[in-house]
Amino acid sequence: MKELWNVSSSPHVRAYAGTQNLMFDVALALMPAAAFGVYRFGLYALCILATAVGFALLTEYTYEACAGKESTLWDGSALVTGLLLGMNLPPFVPLWIPMLGSIFAIFIVKQLFGGIGQNVVNPAMAARCFLLISFAEQMNCYFGMDGISGATPLEMLKNGGTVDLAAMFTGFTTGSIGEISTLALLAGGIYLLVKGVIDWVIPVVYLGSFALFMIVFGGHGADPAYLAAQLCGGGLMIGAWFMATDYATSPVTEKGRFLYALFLGMLTGIFRLWGASAGGVSYALVTANLLVPLIEKITIPKAFGWEGQKGWIR
Repeated sequence: MKELWNVSSSPHVRAYAGTQNLMFDVALALMPAAAFGVYRFGLYALCILATAVGFALLTEYTYEACAGKESTLWDGSALVTGLLLGMNLPPFVPLWIPMLGSIFAIFIVKQLFGGIGQNVVNPAMAARCFLLISFAEQMNCYFGMDGISGATPLEMLKNGGTVDLAAMFTGFTTGSIGEISTLALLAGGIYLLVKGVIDWVIPVVYLGSFALFMIVFGGHGADPAYLAAQLCGGGLMIGAWFMATDYATSPVTEKGRFLYALFLGMLTGIFRLWGASAGGVSYALVTANLLVPLIEKITIPKAFGWEGQKGWIR
């Protein structure tokens, strides 16, 4: 053998870019939305982001040092996990919330399953679901500009109120730190598309199938204002562009990515219309992640040839 091949765990990319390059591209793409969140909510929001990232890095370093494993601190995966978690938190939660969430994301969801590429669900989304279930009061009562009160646009819409579409698109509204500006998230998503970090299938099919679901079952038909509000709110954009496309927890087959995104759109619509939460993206993503092995099993291309009596492919 003149040439040795390096065999490693997922994520796999057919490119010269390594995991570090990809993760730092994702972190860079998240910067506009994160920066706008800090501009909108103030320095305390920056403290939440810094705490989430810091404890994600600290947890990764501590676990790998104690377990005698080679450090993966500089591959950027823990940085992205902490940043995504922080951006999905209300802007005035107590700082122990991002601390606990980052520890759960890195230690429980990522490292105990084998490290990068081995986790079955997105660590940041799994941690957010854990926090929503365990600390519902803290996760649902800190959206207002005063740090205590204030309903999100989707909550107002679900209760029959009206919303300001321009504010939802630009980000001058209430919500989690990194989900409020659709404009900033779209800019980051387009950057990832141009760089080839993600392809269009998952985000476009996810958003399209969700919109179709809302047209059929949302009770407002094809009302463009209602659909635009649903698309811009509730973390759908950050979920579609930055978390549904996670290499480790999304299908690798082309048909699988299409089915996965279609299922995500329907699940998000179900949770949003008939669930207790006005958002639904977090639970939809975690549920769809768990079904990825099944989706890949039924969409994997069949081997060329035919099967013999002893199970060999001829």
